[in-house]
Amino acid sequence: MIKMILWVVLFLLIVALVPFVIGEKGYILIAMGDITIESTVVTATILLALLFVVLIMLLKLTRGSLHLGFGAWNKIAFAGRRRGQRNLHQGIAAFLLGDFQQAEHLLVKSAEPSRQPFLAYLTAAKAAHLQSKSANTDHYLQLADSQSLSLKDASLESILVQLNVLLARQEFNKARTIIDEHHKHIGHDARLLGLEIDLCIEESRYEAAIDRLKQASKNKELSSRLPAWYQRIYQGYFAQLDDESLQQSWQKLAKKTKQVPEVLLAYCNELAKRNIVEPIQKLLLPVIKKGADIQLINALKYLPLTSIEPFIQAVEKQLHKDASNTLWLSTLGHLAYTGKQYQLAEKALNSLQTHSDHFEKADAVLYAKVLCALDKHKQANQVLLSITE
Repeated sequence: MIKMILWVVLFLLIVALVPFVIGEKGYILIAMGDITIESTVVTATILLALLFVVLIMLLKLTRGSLHLGFGAWNKIAFAGRRRGQRNLHQGIAAFLLGDFQQAEHLLVKSAEPSRQPFLAYLTAAKAAHLQSKSANTDHYLQLADSQSLSLKDASLESILVQLNVLLARQEFNKARTIIDEHHKHIGHDARLLGLEIDLCIEESRYEAAIDRLKQASKNKELSSRLPAWYQRIYQGYFAQLDDESLQQSWQKLAKKTKQVPEVLLAYCNELAKRNIVEPIQKLLLPVIKKGADIQLINALKYLPLTSIEPFIQAVEKQLHKDASNTLWLSTLGHLAYTGKQYQLAEKALNSLQTHSDHFEKADAVLYAKVLCALDKHKQANQVLLSITE
């Protein structure tokens, strides 16, 4: 504005000085009907310039008042929406902080005003479910369903929330309908793929879950969940097979899959339950002899083995090389207890307690069980007291 005024002043000065420089003021004659106006060029120019400045000022004032008017109207017209969005944000924050009662209240209150009813009702349903309010959960899910939103209309996150609620409520048929509707997106989004695998496990569709695992193993976002999935899926899959099919299925597995510890242990666990001894020994005795896979050796201790002696002998050979090795002492104690060789188990676990800086809780509990089996209840109590201090 200041810049413009300076230009106008400069223009007026030029106009005022030019007639004096050329020695001619110049005249303007304006005739409108019977009215005649006579003026000099300088006077007319000054008047026009002043009129121009007045028009600019009026325009500025008009724009400001219009802006003020629209701003006030906007505040009044959209106050409800802004309040709804604020309640939505506060409700989500309360949900994340664990205040599910407040979250439910705010989310339901914000559903319509915020214009995000689908997300608000779904999150409210989750909050109600975590409070064990079944009636409220059902009501909010119905309200969410009434929105009739497709994946194009709702965000993928909203669909994921809905699936989480349905899985938590064990409404697997509804979850399957939603998954199948958006099946083309599975594999592109890790979260949806993960829910698909969880659903397959709950439905006992283990072969379908195995197919999904192939996709999940290529996704870095799901890598932390793979061990638990391998364990649950293959335990369920092997349990469904008869004895002959069980061993045939193992032979058909890819070499890389057989090397997954959770898959190997699931297979051996199922063999042990059925008292099929020879395949277990072929698979696990080399693991003990090599002594390199600590995860498998630790897991071996908890298998329901029936033919224990070959494993005990293999562990004792390792202890001949290193009598104070805590891994092998613990393994021997567990295997001996499983085989009801309580005196051997007591000897191994007592030595473990002597050589170990920290007596693991699982080993201490087992030691107490062994002592009880030998009618040494006082010593068993002392062992249990030592891990509670």
